[in-house]
This record gives sequence, structure tokens and C-alpha cells, in this order.
Amino acid sequence: MTIDLDTGAGAVPKALAGIRVVDMTHVQSGPSATQLLAWLGADVWKVELPGRGDITRQQLRDQPGADSLYFTMLNSNKRSITINLKSPAGRRVLDDLLEQADVLVENFGPGVLDRLGFGWDEVHRQHPRLVYASIKGFGAGQFHEAKAYEPIAQAMGGSMSTTGFPDGVPTVTGAQIGDSGTGIHTVAAILAALIQRDRHTGRGQRVQCAMQDSVLNLCRVKLRDHQRLGSGPLAEYPSQSTTGAVPRSGNASGGGHPGAALRCAPGGPNDFVYLIIQPQVWAPLCAEIGRSDLVDDPKFSTPEARLERLDEVFTVVEDWTSTKTKFEVYERCNAIGVPCGPVLDTRELLEDPSLRQRSMVVAVDHPVRGSYLTVGCPLQLSDSPVDYRSAPLLGQHTAELLGEVLGLSDDEIRSLQDQGAL
Repeated sequence: MTIDLDTGAGAVPKALAGIRVVDMTHVQSGPSATQLLAWLGADVWKVELPGRGDITRQQLRDQPGADSLYFTMLNSNKRSITINLKSPAGRRVLDDLLEQADVLVENFGPGVLDRLGFGWDEVHRQHPRLVYASIKGFGAGQFHEAKAYEPIAQAMGGSMSTTGFPDGVPTVTGAQIGDSGTGIHTVAAILAALIQRDRHTGRGQRVQCAMQDSVLNLCRVKLRDHQRLGSGPLAEYPSQSTTGAVPRSGNASGGGHPGAALRCAPGGPNDFVYLIIQPQVWAPLCAEIGRSDLVDDPKFSTPEARLERLDEVFTVVEDWTSTKTKFEVYERCNAIGVPCGPVLDTRELLEDPSLRQRSMVVAVDHPVRGSYLTVGCPLQLSDSPVDYRSAPLLGQHTAELLGEVLGLSDDEIRSLQDQGAL
């Protein structure tokens, strides 16, 4: 591993300083992974198609002529280089870049890079130290060639069948567990491969992450519950299985203690708190809501009794929460040790002062669209704070990278442009 320690007097290098990443990803699953690597200090070279670039530059645009938020929020801190991979000269440029890189990340459809001469076998033969990371919809098997999008990954990874209410349709979660969830899994695998190379083997290896597999990993508690079905009903679920598979559980906590989303004042669409009732908080909660009479009532005095009439229990609590704002409920419940959290909408999250203070919501300046907000890096290291930079314009760093990394002169770069390689 080549580490550049020349970061200024007294400065500590970023965690991944010196790691060079050829980013051949697009849309979300791949760019979310390479953005995390860039935030941690890797030099990420985003390889894009001349004239168009990553398709998300144009998707869901909110400003004419400016890269979309879809693109800018997934490609911070990278450098963009345009290469025409249908050009022999362009393919030679990519091959030269791979010789200088530590990691290649790609999320093309199965077989696309093989047809261009950059499949795993060929790249590993030419560049044996390179970690070759691939993100696909599915692993080997009957679905290997299938196209995968976020909802499809959720559908086929176990999330949709277990999300929603028992009498409703399977529901997609708002969190992008298929795309960005796979990106985080990919980062973990890449870092493991780099450590293994540099500490043990001296060679790169193939890293493969499938969207279906990542969603399945995030649904492991539902597979836990599936196996528990063999021992009897799932008492913590509001309805029981009629198919032999884990049912949808609505807003039930899915853990050992009952929980529910309860309405708060003034009654807007997100004026709710999520509240969990543990055995030890029942008495103080009853006192807080003015219903101490329930503490010794045999219908409510034990967890087992309450479990048999959860709707009634939470109706009683909701009679109290509905008279207060979700933040008032949070403050009062938190003070007595009752697990409780307000349902925060997107506006509240973007305006949350603690998220701004911790750089989980960050304002970034863009040369075309101006300032925009992005979600910050969730991997926070004390010795490697993130310096947020704007996502690159298409091809912004082509000449810079070719000169800096490959040592090409201005004339040589112009020649490549004339050949249609860039």
C-alpha cells in the first residue's frame, strides 16, 4: 500500500490516504460505496461516458442545466474523468489507470465488462494487486441475470413480505436498504480485502456483493422469527402466520417488548411518537399519564396480561399522547426512562441542529447549482474527519488525472481527445 504522508506539518493522513479507486459505478448502489471511500480519504476516480456521464446527472433534475441532487448527493469528494471504452485508445487509458490503482468498483450488468476486456479474470491477470469489487442484483443461481432495482431487491430479499400491516399489501421501506445498504456492505468487503492483501497475501481478490444478499442480511431477525414459528405462535406479533412464514407486523416492535406509533398533537401526518413499554416502566408511565389505577389492575398489571390486550393498552397511552406534541411526549417519557422517539419528517431532519453539528447534514457548495444539503458520512473517525467537497462536474478532472497519474503531456491528452478516447 502506498501512503502519502505529505499532508502538511503536523497533519494526520486520512484513514484511506494513498488508496486509489477506479470508480466505474453508476446510479446508487456503487456510488454510495465509493463516496464512503472518498469521504474516508481515498482518491476516487469516477470513470464516466463522454458527453453523458452517470445517468443520474440528468435524472430528477430540479434545476435546468445543473447536475441533479440524485447525482451530487452520491458523488461528493470524487474526481471525474471521461473515457470512451468503445475506443481502443480509451481502453488503454483505463488499463493504465488500473495499473496505478488499488481498487476497481463496478456495478454494470453481468458480462458487460467481460465483453469490454475488463472482466475479473483478465484484470486480475494484468493487475494482480488490484481489489476488484462488483455489485450485482443477485449472486450465482437462478436470478443471476435478472435486473435489480431497489424495490425488487427489497421484494426478493425478505423485506417487503415482512413490512406493512397484516391486512395490507407488502410494502417497500423508505430507507434504500437495497442500493445504499449494499454500498455499505461493499465498503466493508473492500476494506477487508485491502487489509488481507497488505498484511497477508500481497495480491488483490474479487469482492462480490449482491443487493438481494444485503437486504437478506438486514432481515436476519425475520429469519430468526421464522425458525421460532416451529415452537409456536410469535406472541409479540399482532397477528399470527397463516402461511407458515413470518407475517407482516405493522408497527409492532418486533423485539421482546411491545411498541407502537401513537398519535400526538396537533394531529399532522407525522405527529406521532414511537413508544415501547418495558415491564419496569409500566408503573412510572401510568403515573405520568394519570392512570396509576392500572398498575394493580389484574388486566394490566403484568406483561403477560398487557400482551393479551395491547390495543387497549396503547389506546390508553394514546389518549394522553394525543394531547401533547411529539417533542413534549419525548421529553416527559425520556425523563422517566420510557423508550420513546418522535417520528421525524424530512424537513425536521434537515433542520435538526444536532445533525448539523455532527455533520450528518452538511451544506456543500456546487459551482453550478450553488449550495445544497447532503447526508454526511455515518462512519465517523476521530483521526479522519471528513472534509466535504462538491460532486465533480462531468470530466472535470480528466486532464488533471491523466497528467498527474499517467504523466501525460498536454499534447498527448489532446491526441487522445482527437482519437475519441476521452
